[in-house]
Amino acid sequence: MVFSSLLFLFLFLPLILTVYFLLKRQWRNAFLFVSSVLFYMWGEGTYVAILILCVIFNYYVALFIEKAGAVSQAKSRNLVSVAIAFNLVLLIICKYANFFVDQLNFSLHLFSEKSLHLAKIHLPIGISFFTFQAISYVVDVYRKDVKATRSLINFAAYKSFFPQLIAGPIVRYRDIALQMTSRRVTPELFVSGINRFIVGLGKKVLIANTVAATADIIFSVPPSELSFGASWLGLTCYTLQIYFDFSGYSDMAIGMGRMFGFQFLENFNYPYTAVSIQDFWRRWHISLSTWFRDYLYIPLGGSKHSTAHTYGNLIIVFFLCGFWHGASWTFVVWGLWHGLFLVVERLRNKAFMKLIEGPLSHLYVLSVVMIGWVFFRAESLDYALNYLKALSGLSVASTIPLSAYAVNTTELILASIVGIVGSTPIAKRLPILAKGLISRESTTYSANALIAGTHGIMLAAVFLLSVVSLAGGSYNPFIYFRF
Repeated sequence: MVFSSLLFLFLFLPLILTVYFLLKRQWRNAFLFVSSVLFYMWGEGTYVAILILCVIFNYYVALFIEKAGAVSQAKSRNLVSVAIAFNLVLLIICKYANFFVDQLNFSLHLFSEKSLHLAKIHLPIGISFFTFQAISYVVDVYRKDVKATRSLINFAAYKSFFPQLIAGPIVRYRDIALQMTSRRVTPELFVSGINRFIVGLGKKVLIANTVAATADIIFSVPPSELSFGASWLGLTCYTLQIYFDFSGYSDMAIGMGRMFGFQFLENFNYPYTAVSIQDFWRRWHISLSTWFRDYLYIPLGGSKHSTAHTYGNLIIVFFLCGFWHGASWTFVVWGLWHGLFLVVERLRNKAFMKLIEGPLSHLYVLSVVMIGWVFFRAESLDYALNYLKALSGLSVASTIPLSAYAVNTTELILASIVGIVGSTPIAKRLPILAKGLISRESTTYSANALIAGTHGIMLAAVFLLSVVSLAGGSYNPFIYFRF
């Protein structure tokens, strides 16, 4: 079940919210856990057992880590190592076992040895997120950044909370520990949650889905059959799709969290306006980038040692960041591509960045990010390299190439314009500018009322258009389910 579905919008979410507020406070976390399990079972069935196993194991091991830490640091360290290993092994078996066997078979084939056979292992939705979430919890308990919760129900509700279960953001327990026991839903918080959810729904349905249809058409064509314009149109559409798809999902998760009294941290901050790749990763998928920083980069030594050591740490982190996204060499190359430019930006006391100050810095970031998206989107390295040829105009078409004009539509143009503007802070600043203009001609109260009314009408229009689009059976993929 996806958030951008009529079943979720008009049955599941309203029903869960209604029952939640009818229950006494002491039963609400238990209800959230049961609801989240049902939500997960809707798409994954019996694979919910993996989630429950992850909940039970990490709950008890965190208690053992805390207890051991009061007596022996070494014993506590051994226990946290076991916990990390358990979560990683769970992730590796489900997500990477087939990939590793394929690589081994490739090597065996070179030496004319018999290949191994491993049945296709199902990838449970969200396992990349809830295993990383579990690791952050046990490590934080080990570091004494948070106390291990004594309530299995509260921990289960935290681990399985359906708004952030299947695609993040990676919510750390220490950020919402107090909210698990003493949250309060005010009318203002609930309304802000609805508003944020609608914004996310509009991002997903009206922008991401629209540009996704064109991106998928173009990326399904062999690169040698694409014109220069079509290849760039496909990449532009995918660049908008992946941002609005994932940031839209994060907005919906944050919005629903507020409806239940939780206040999650932001996960995106206009990443396409970044002035460096380092700045991009401070803005893109913030919960993941900070996770790698706090639980991998800093433990490796961060930037405290030699320059070479720092560069090595960056490459390791982004190699694993790429691999986390998927069991494919294309994701590894994508991660290393970003790691390479993070190293370049540190060369000679950032002398490189001084060469591209101002507007050039934005062009530089967008170029690096968009080229990286080619590898992220491509099904193989060969396809990605040939697509880069098409982007550079070096591809020689064997047939009449697909032109950008052939796949362009009015809806695509409109969604692209809104998407480009929406990926900058311009839209966020419009109410402030409007308030300043209106206040010159009327009272502050009148200006606020007019802006609030306009804002409400616009949100209602976004929701209505999204529902109409979904009811019409519009293209509705969600690309982050594969991670």
